[in-house]
Amino acid sequence: MSAFDTNPFADPVDVNPFQDPSVTQLTHPPQGGLDEFNPFSETPRLTNVAPTTVPIAQPTAPSQPAVLQPSVEPTPKSVASAAQAGLLQQQEELERKAAELDRKERELKSSAANLNVRQNNWPPLPQKFPIKSCFYQDFSADIPADYQQTCKMLYYLWMLHSVTLFLNLLACLAWFCGDSSRGVDFGLSILWFMLFTPCAFLCWYRPIYKAFRSDNSFSFFVFFFVFFCQIAIYIIQTVGIPGWGDSGWIAALSVLNPKISLAIPIIMMVVAGFFTLCSILSLFLLKRVHALYRRTGASFQQAQEEFSQGILTNRNFRNAASGVAASAARGAFQGN
Repeated sequence: MSAFDTNPFADPVDVNPFQDPSVTQLTHPPQGGLDEFNPFSETPRLTNVAPTTVPIAQPTAPSQPAVLQPSVEPTPKSVASAAQAGLLQQQEELERKAAELDRKERELKSSAANLNVRQNNWPPLPQKFPIKSCFYQDFSADIPADYQQTCKMLYYLWMLHSVTLFLNLLACLAWFCGDSSRGVDFGLSILWFMLFTPCAFLCWYRPIYKAFRSDNSFSFFVFFFVFFCQIAIYIIQTVGIPGWGDSGWIAALSVLNPKISLAIPIIMMVVAGFFTLCSILSLFLLKRVHALYRRTGASFQQAQEEFSQGILTNRNFRNAASGVAASAARGAFQGN
């Protein structure tokens, strides 16, 4: 019957929802599978059960028992020892680097010394001469440009000093030839020439050369002290006291005697003029060197430090001091 034949105004029919075929099929499954199952048959007759695949179990490593590691905290003693070991290692590394730098510095100095070998060139003597040069002198290489002119003037003053002493010897010889009682003056003039010529070079010229070369305060003080004494000697020689071996103005004027040749006092006056020139140049150069010295900023305290360092680093002085100390200790031990 068509759905249109139903009466929409009729009473509704009681419908049991649990009688629906879909619900009954789910709540009452067919039991045929379990009834027909024979466990002793060769082939199972279950068709609605899908075969399941069981994976092969992988071999597992034997499990180790869990071990709890104890917590270790560093003690202050271990920390201090580790820090001390680190400091010792750093100190060894620094000492090794210092030794390496010292070795390289010595190598550089030795190589520089081998490349720039400075042979002594003063006094200029022939190569075949049995006596060799004793000093090295080179104004352009050793002396700064600001001091070269003053240093050369002092060198020329020393040369004038040597020539003047030689002329004084000749003048005293002429004086001795004209007056036989002047043998003492002639002998002293020889002594002054042989003594003052090298002493002036060593005692005041070389110190000022070293002072200008290395800006050494101690060498400056040595020069000032010795050169001041040299100026005093120049003044005495210029005066020319008879019997002192100097043909100065007094000695030259005392020879003006009709019994003695006029050439002798003239020669002595020339030598007195040389002594006067040396005195004037010495005063001028002393003032000039003092001005240069003040400009360098040197001081007496610095000179003392340089002197003490030079004495302490001198090998001969250290050997002599150790010998004196050893002999004193030996004497004290034997006395006891």
